[in-house]
Amino acid sequence: MKRVGEHPVPVGPLAVRWVAYELAEQRAGVTTQVRIRLENAGSAPWRSQGRGGVQLGYHWLDPLGNPIVWDGNRTPFPELVRPGEAVELEPSVVAPRPPGSYRLAFDLVEELRYWFEELGSSTLDLPVDVRPRIDARRLAVRVHGAPDPDVDAALAAQAEPIVADDAVAVAHLVPGAIPAPDWSRLLLDAHAEGYGAVGGAIEAESRADRRRYAAWAPGGGRNPRFGEPLLLPSLLAGAEPETYEDLPAYAGSDALFDGRAVVRLRSRSGRRSD
Repeated sequence: MKRVGEHPVPVGPLAVRWVAYELAEQRAGVTTQVRIRLENAGSAPWRSQGRGGVQLGYHWLDPLGNPIVWDGNRTPFPELVRPGEAVELEPSVVAPRPPGSYRLAFDLVEELRYWFEELGSSTLDLPVDVRPRIDARRLAVRVHGAPDPDVDAALAAQAEPIVADDAVAVAHLVPGAIPAPDWSRLLLDAHAEGYGAVGGAIEAESRADRRRYAAWAPGGGRNPRFGEPLLLPSLLAGAEPETYEDLPAYAGSDALFDGRAVVRLRSRSGRRSD
């Protein structure tokens, strides 16, 4: 662990002295474990009570100190920490999106009352270079069903070439699902930005399908809080889709709907996924 240098420690009932830390490489949108050793430098004990009491929290700030993520995950103390005692915690930290230069500031909080910084304590303030979620822009495609020459032609015309081996993400299509030329670029951009699952808009040909897939119609922007499963999703390697509305789908967190990544869905195309 890396030792923390000298920093101001106030006199009073609630004060913290940061002792040492160990921080893994941070990639956008990825959760990692951090090790922190800290000491109760005040005159009052620290006690966590479920989700209340004293907890370890963190903020992500930009290089100028503006908050990007204020209320990071909380980590409780497993037992009472008396004045003068030191303890080691392993908080889970979710790196922000998009990648870039940030400051990661750890602080203690008395839930629903105050942060220790408001009482004069220093935060453990670490400069962090958050890296892209993926290093290589290598997208593969799995077509669930019989071969389709129109799909093959659309994939051959993609802005980002489709690969067969060493892919970092796999997009899931069906026969009759024809992606627009910039579809692969938009998917890889979103994965690099920090999303594990990305889905786009569906431009359906038939009237029945336009009603069925109205929630996924083109024209929207990027939405990380999309209320429906992602259809025809691109997933980072290792994840597998489920099925929703007869199409490969993903329902879960760490996901982005990009209404600009359009797939045209032909009518009567045998779309049930395997």
